[in-house]
Amino acid sequence: MAASRCLVSGNSVLRAAPCFLRLRPPLLAQSRGRKSRSDPPAKSKAGRIKLPPPVDPEELVVVQGRYLQYKGMMAALRADFKEEVLRKQYEEKVGSLAAERMKHETEEHQMLMAWNDAENARLRKKREERYAQEQEQEKQRQLQATISREAFLEKCRMEREEEILQLQEEAKHFVTLENLDQRIEEALDNPKNLNFAVDKEGRVAKRTALQ
Repeated sequence: MAASRCLVSGNSVLRAAPCFLRLRPPLLAQSRGRKSRSDPPAKSKAGRIKLPPPVDPEELVVVQGRYLQYKGMMAALRADFKEEVLRKQYEEKVGSLAAERMKHETEEHQMLMAWNDAENARLRKKREERYAQEQEQEKQRQLQATISREAFLEKCRMEREEEILQLQEEAKHFVTLENLDQRIEEALDNPKNLNFAVDKEGRVAKRTALQ
């Protein structure tokens, strides 16, 4: 209504332009609609009476005959195609095609089984080789562990023997009941003063006098 008022009130297109700009753009493309039942006929067709086009009787007979021929040929083609499809289905189910397909499937199954057996044999051989290699590596590891353990035990034994020899050597200077008197005399003859101080260089800096 705003657009119509704007068009009616103004004589210039420039005055009507802002009114068009204010209108919302259409969401769908405009198309020519159909008249409803309540719409009156157009003025140009108000008194027109629609009559069917004239038909030539001879031409109608020819057209009807050709149409019957067309229907017969189409029915024959449909029957032929249907028969061919049914025959193929029958051959696929119980005929020679079924036997050929069964033979082909059997050959394919045998070929796949042979390939499967060959693949299983290859994988089994590869698995056995890997298992043998792992067993050899485990043996080498156990052998190396045994050698290392024996070397460690030998080293411990030699260290214990050295400790025993050192203790035996030190035991010669131990104080026993047999050399008690002798050690007492040696201690009295050679007194030692352990009360002394040392500097940072480890030299004796101060020592107390023996009493």
